[in-house]
Amino acid sequence: MKRVAVVSMVFCMLSACVGRPPADASGAEIYDQLCAHCHGADLEGGVGPPLGPGSEVADKPDSYLVLTITRGEGRMPSFERTLTAEQVDRVVAYIREKEAG
Repeated sequence: MKRVAVVSMVFCMLSACVGRPPADASGAEIYDQLCAHCHGADLEGGVGPPLGPGSEVADKPDSYLVLTITRGEGRMPSFERTLTAEQVDRVVAYIREKEAG
């Protein structure tokens, strides 16, 4: 079990190293490239917590998501050097859009 957790954590960390998305990438494209590996294609969670409807994150303000994406938290890596502020905003908008259904 410990081995699975370590492998999962390394996978998430490496997903932060896949490179920068194009400057004009949509929130969906950025999420698919950098977030879906851990948080699931449909925000259902996996290695990372779920982000969809009914999740703890769904009730948090957008500023919480921005800060978490930018600086990282717990096992989640920081994307401060990978994403611009505008790209982070697009990802947050995409997450909120998906939460709304």
